[in-house]
Amino acid sequence: MKIHILILTFVLFPVLLFSQKYTISGYITDAGNNEKLIGANVFHPNSKSGTITNPYGFYSITLPKGKIELVFSFVGYLPVTEQIDLSANQIININLKPNIELAEIDVIANKIDVGVESSQMSTVVIPIKTIKSIPALLGEVDIIKAIQLLPGVQSGTEGSSGLYVRGGGPDQNLILLDGIPIYNVNHLFGFFSVFNADAINNVQLIKGGFPARYGGRLSSVLDIRLKDGNNEKIHGTGSVGFISAKLALEGPIIKDKMSFFVSARRTYIDVLAAPFIALYNQNEYGEKMKMGYYFYDMTAKLNYKFNDKHRLYLSAFMGNDKAYTNYKYESGNSYSNDEFFLKWGNIVGALRWNYMINNKLFSNTTLSYTKYNFLTEINSEYKDNSDVNKYSFDYISGIEDYSAKIDFDYIPNPSHYIRFGANNTYHTFNPGVNALKITSSNEEDINNTFGNQKVYTNEVYTYIEDDISFGNFKVNTGLHASGFYVKGKFYNNFEPRLSMRYLIKPNWSVKGAFSMMSQYVHLLANSNIGLPTDLWLPVTDSIKPQKSIQYALGSIYSLNKGVEISVEGFYKQMDNLIAYKEGASFLMVNDEWQNKIETGKGWSYGAEFLIRKTTGKTTGWIGYTLSWSDRQFENISSGQVYPYKYDRRHDISVVVAHKISDKIDMGFSWVYGTGYAVTLATERYSSMFWGDIEHYPRRNDFRMPNYHRLDFNINFHKKKKWGKRTWSVGAYNAYNRQNPFFLFYSYEYDNFGNDSEKVLKQASLFPIIPFVSYSFKF
Repeated sequence: MKIHILILTFVLFPVLLFSQKYTISGYITDAGNNEKLIGANVFHPNSKSGTITNPYGFYSITLPKGKIELVFSFVGYLPVTEQIDLSANQIININLKPNIELAEIDVIANKIDVGVESSQMSTVVIPIKTIKSIPALLGEVDIIKAIQLLPGVQSGTEGSSGLYVRGGGPDQNLILLDGIPIYNVNHLFGFFSVFNADAINNVQLIKGGFPARYGGRLSSVLDIRLKDGNNEKIHGTGSVGFISAKLALEGPIIKDKMSFFVSARRTYIDVLAAPFIALYNQNEYGEKMKMGYYFYDMTAKLNYKFNDKHRLYLSAFMGNDKAYTNYKYESGNSYSNDEFFLKWGNIVGALRWNYMINNKLFSNTTLSYTKYNFLTEINSEYKDNSDVNKYSFDYISGIEDYSAKIDFDYIPNPSHYIRFGANNTYHTFNPGVNALKITSSNEEDINNTFGNQKVYTNEVYTYIEDDISFGNFKVNTGLHASGFYVKGKFYNNFEPRLSMRYLIKPNWSVKGAFSMMSQYVHLLANSNIGLPTDLWLPVTDSIKPQKSIQYALGSIYSLNKGVEISVEGFYKQMDNLIAYKEGASFLMVNDEWQNKIETGKGWSYGAEFLIRKTTGKTTGWIGYTLSWSDRQFENISSGQVYPYKYDRRHDISVVVAHKISDKIDMGFSWVYGTGYAVTLATERYSSMFWGDIEHYPRRNDFRMPNYHRLDFNINFHKKKKWGKRTWSVGAYNAYNRQNPFFLFYSYEYDNFGNDSEKVLKQASLFPIIPFVSYSFKF
């Protein structure tokens, strides 16, 4: 018997020894500034397996005991190879050195090609360096406008920062700043976004095949991560342009332990206009005028490293816009003062705790606060001898959130990457409150508040997902379960998610995805008004959650030298969409908001093509989208199916950045798109009592002229003793294309001044706009 045991032990010992496995974990950072590298590769060449870092730069990989080789890499960085004698669990932190001209052909055999290998599809990561190289309106680098250049994304009207992804509306985008939702992303009535590129570390857009950890919106996820701050030494960047100036500072508070990052930006349109307004005020009629507009935003972040297992982050963002006019008149005993204010803005704050529970399990706990407010204020005062009359009107709307969530990453082995977590958000909706106050010397005072009352709701969700690898297959499967409590009613939804990848070759894969999404908040927008009057509203007894089902199928092929080619087809169905009834708007204060809207459905489908180069002296992409997007509401357009306003059949974008030398680089972008859908009358009838009556057969039955535009910039760099300075020159709409902003009817006149016929004309917004800006880095 003892002999049998000895023989069995002798036979099984090598097997048991070989099956021993240990885990290597740690963080991958930029060697220059210690910023976490999100999505960096960890590759084990012997087994052809690996993993990537999470949003906090954390990685974990479990391998058999013995001497192993690991390759750590990231696009635009020199790879690092580590020889490790794996006999116990280890923590290994890696610093990668930037090298934007990295020859991809030398590295491709020793890394994971994330685009090809990942089970996730319809996802694009844009490096901040690329975003900063793209020409922008008035030289203002804009993350949202860079995203608009990708296939499957529409921009809305000329120059705006709206996002219309795969036929969805602007409310259907989950826009996250360090994991916290932001409800309004616009400055300057939509011409600029609230995101300061100097404060951003990473930008990722997901258009379909959504992982289970995301939810609450139908069409896209834009995940923007802030910089942590350099914990080695003080650095700063700044710039001065035509309309704004900005400054960012970062550095250690306690070296290698605690760091900070802070940035601020402000426009000075109001300051530049002040001399002209002062010149007007030098009149003889007792008239004084004051008017202006400005926006500002500020970002701050602190992070503290207790040890390799515990890290604490505190981040905040605040941005506001203000437009104002003030007109005064004074003559003898008469006096008048009229004021108008328009204000809107966001406040976001978050406290995060990263905890590496063990080498395989990582957690992130977040407490956050978000607020968006919109305010219109009108004040008037009139005095005539002894009579004094005062009038004031305020309109306030917005949304406020308190949220707590916890997320876990569990990586038991290279074949599984499990994520799970839960979230609870307490919403306060303010659908629009009006305050009217009138005082008079001769009449009874009026002081009245009316409109929609605040609505208090609670939204919860939990999720679990697993990235499973077996052979040439990789599957991401998961479930997102959500609930929404409002006024005694509880909605709940179970949303299965599935993404699959089959690896044909190491550099070629095919993918497919299915996702169900639900959305409990609506954005009620009035397309006839170019102001931030959009109302965020919850579901109710009569207004149900929006829902969508999306299918996607595609392929991605990676060439040498960082070139990647992808093609995707998609189909999306959306239910319970909302829109204003014909003739209704937010100005109809006597009606409950639910009575102003219609509910309907929509469809979108199409194909997207992308050729992208990410390394070398020349980088950029060529994108093309062929798509259809339709809507149907029972009482709009007589119940007919009609094209969505931002349905665009063809959309082309070409983006190129080229480094000529260490001192000069340049970039250009060219876009072309089918004209947007518009509603025009086709017949006109004369009426004895009502004048001309126009007949509109179907909504959005006509097209604006096609849109195209070329932008370019050239950057001149020079090293100084204190750092580096850059002069940038360029132009928006370089060949002065008169693109339509809106269409209108007008009359043409004959030689005698008589109107001869009614004609359709277009109004254009932006001609060629040259720009110059100065930036510095130290």
